[in-house]
Amino acid sequence: MVKSTNKESYNKIFSKLKEHHKLFENSIPLIASENITSPAVREAIISDFGNRYAEGWPGERVYAGCRYIDDVEFECMNLAKKLFKAKFADVRSISGVVANLVVYSAFSNPGDIMIAPSIPAGGHISHGKKEHSGTAGLVHGLEIEFYPFDAESMTIDVDKTKQKVEELKKIGRLPKIAMFGGSLFLFPHPVKELADFLKSFDIHINYDAAHVAGLIAGGKFQDPLREGADTVTMSTHKTLFGPQGGLVLGSEKHEDGIKKATFPGLTSSHHIHHMAGKAIAFAEALEFGKDYAIQIIKNAKVFAQSLNDAGFKVLGESRGFTESHQVAVNVLEYSDGGKVEVDLEKANIIVNRQLIPGDIKAGRNYFHPGGIRLGVSEITRLGMKQDEMKEIALYIKQVVIDKKDPKKILLKVKKFRENYQKVHYCFDNKLGAYEYIKLR
Repeated sequence: MVKSTNKESYNKIFSKLKEHHKLFENSIPLIASENITSPAVREAIISDFGNRYAEGWPGERVYAGCRYIDDVEFECMNLAKKLFKAKFADVRSISGVVANLVVYSAFSNPGDIMIAPSIPAGGHISHGKKEHSGTAGLVHGLEIEFYPFDAESMTIDVDKTKQKVEELKKIGRLPKIAMFGGSLFLFPHPVKELADFLKSFDIHINYDAAHVAGLIAGGKFQDPLREGADTVTMSTHKTLFGPQGGLVLGSEKHEDGIKKATFPGLTSSHHIHHMAGKAIAFAEALEFGKDYAIQIIKNAKVFAQSLNDAGFKVLGESRGFTESHQVAVNVLEYSDGGKVEVDLEKANIIVNRQLIPGDIKAGRNYFHPGGIRLGVSEITRLGMKQDEMKEIALYIKQVVIDKKDPKKILLKVKKFRENYQKVHYCFDNKLGAYEYIKLR
């Protein structure tokens, strides 16, 4: 009898899933845009909610059978509003990119101007130009201007931004939207320093909190809604330790535009199981988020200082390296970001390459940029603290600077990880952080 190739593929997929879990049980995960969910969030996202449609606003659905979905979604919205002290929250965006598209659609038209950070200055591709396949330009048709950026302080230059906006007005290119936030995000952006100025031109201010949402919720970093942002967008799975998804915050005057842009504009079903997972994560963040955010900042600062002491050129030195979960390192003295990423992965140290200021002018690209970006969100949730940051910095030094065999460092990494296999800052953690659950 010939063995079914379909069943072979079926079995292969499950085998790879298990191998992936095993990899992360034995790795140091330092991707700044990732985190680990609690067992409770995992339970929510495998529920039957994931098989259902709930188009529209809760209580006003296009489909029947949504009575419990509506209850959970109302609870999810209330938790989000409480967590971020917001007047309005739409929890239906299925990603941070879709959340940004909601704001573009609700508060601008194709052909309008948006001012945002460039990618080498920390901006996200969803803020980018059409010629770079950036979401704002390619999908919504916005034209993009970039903020002047201070590479030493690693943030937006306030005075030069004011000058640029005045100049843009004179030539008929006044921005409709000002976008703060980004992907490489070490220090708070000057929202309160620029909000009154920008609003005097009737510019809508959005703050993309995708990376720092958990720090904002925990009372650290900055508070964009109180500092002058009209709306806040985010993904829900970085420093905010939920499932992958999006969230849009605003006030009552933004409600109608956001709701219509979300549905029917940009979503049909909005991944109901992940909405339930968001609700669980918001409850966890309300209970444990302050302590988590405090520990993240402590860990990031010690990690950055330890890397600097080891001989790395860590960006943002004049301001203490970081005020977020991220650390950015210029690795050009030893290699480039792409090669360093590959070498570290051989030792089960998972990082990502990163464009840094000066890369584009020097002819470097995203595949071989000048830097790497490191994040402590996930390792903090695994219970690691300052001493562990020092040890991880040493492993990175041994691979990148000392050029030791990554396979030898791999053995140390696996041993190091043995004591960190549970999720912290949650109500329930009986399940291992990366424990594979077989349902077949």
